[in-house]
Amino acid sequence: MTTSITALTFDRERDGWERSTGLVKDRVPMPSIQSPDEVLIRVRYAGFCGSDRGIWWRKAFGDMIDSSLRAEGRTRRVVGHELLGEIVEVGAAVTARFGLRPGDVVSTESHLVCEECYQCRVGDRHVCARDRIIGISADGCFADFLVLPARALWRTDVEKIRPEVAAVQEPFGNAVHACQATPLAGRSVAVLGCGTIGLFAILVARGMGARQIIGIEPDAKNAELARRLGCDAVLTPASPDPARPWASDATLRDAVLDLTDGVGVDVAMEMAGFNSSVNNALRVARRGGHVVLFGVNNGDAHVEDLHRVVMNGLQLHGVVGRQIFGTWEITKKLLEDRSNGVQDAVWEVILNRGEGTMVDIKDWERGAFEAVIRSNPKALIRFAG
Repeated sequence: MTTSITALTFDRERDGWERSTGLVKDRVPMPSIQSPDEVLIRVRYAGFCGSDRGIWWRKAFGDMIDSSLRAEGRTRRVVGHELLGEIVEVGAAVTARFGLRPGDVVSTESHLVCEECYQCRVGDRHVCARDRIIGISADGCFADFLVLPARALWRTDVEKIRPEVAAVQEPFGNAVHACQATPLAGRSVAVLGCGTIGLFAILVARGMGARQIIGIEPDAKNAELARRLGCDAVLTPASPDPARPWASDATLRDAVLDLTDGVGVDVAMEMAGFNSSVNNALRVARRGGHVVLFGVNNGDAHVEDLHRVVMNGLQLHGVVGRQIFGTWEITKKLLEDRSNGVQDAVWEVILNRGEGTMVDIKDWERGAFEAVIRSNPKALIRFAG
């Protein structure tokens, strides 16, 4: 077995959070199993997530990376948390406890939970009080190999889900979880922010029976992808007013009302996190409607006309991660059922059949990869695919 492997890393001493961007292609020590419940995985494909973009541009997760590395007495973090891989070695207790064996193909839940806190004990493991996140507070999957606890793994049938799509089950599950917040069958839905998770949400909402889906997206390329994925209409919000960057767009609200017979949408799904987008979501939802808050942006926010939230009887749902593993079961069903067209749409539209969206780690170069993530909502890195 090799003693070192290729990985994409951030080093807090070498790179410095405030003075750098991107990741570095490194040689790092080969990881090894340290616990009877751990598994060594050869990575086949890894997805580049919105969280990874936050790390790349130093806009998010710097504090979590820094504090976790300091606690470990280390300076370098292997990034990445979306993967498809093959088990090559298992700890002594893995097969008996989890039924996993060398040769099994797996994806992973990115939140490593403690199983002991109050949230874990009452079934809310996705909001574990002491969770670690792969690629942020634990070494991740932008590497030839990684070690993970067996309890986090999800066995995947690549005869039913093509490997490249199977590699993005974790972010697809984000959209599934967001769409589980309130029933969507027969309802009108607005998806505010048609980046990767928003695009997935369009597919999931349609698969869950939404009768009308309105995309709201400023980027022309993402807006076109939203149309191709089945949005009934895609609207362009106005650019935020520099003097009032939190303010909603009255013209956008009027357009949504026109599309919904003056009512507003049953469910507004805020997937971008920008303050103005949050206020747009609150304004386009109908009285008694639901607002699903998935987008994240650090810092304080200004809620416009707070009394409207109360007087309109809006129901707000904060959504993070995936239900472990209930969301994964729904994800599996949606992707394995080829009759609904979801898997094919992910591959052909969002991943563009791998054309311009996939980079082999052997050919990975920082500048070229940055161009890929700038021009595509989702990128894949091929390791042993």
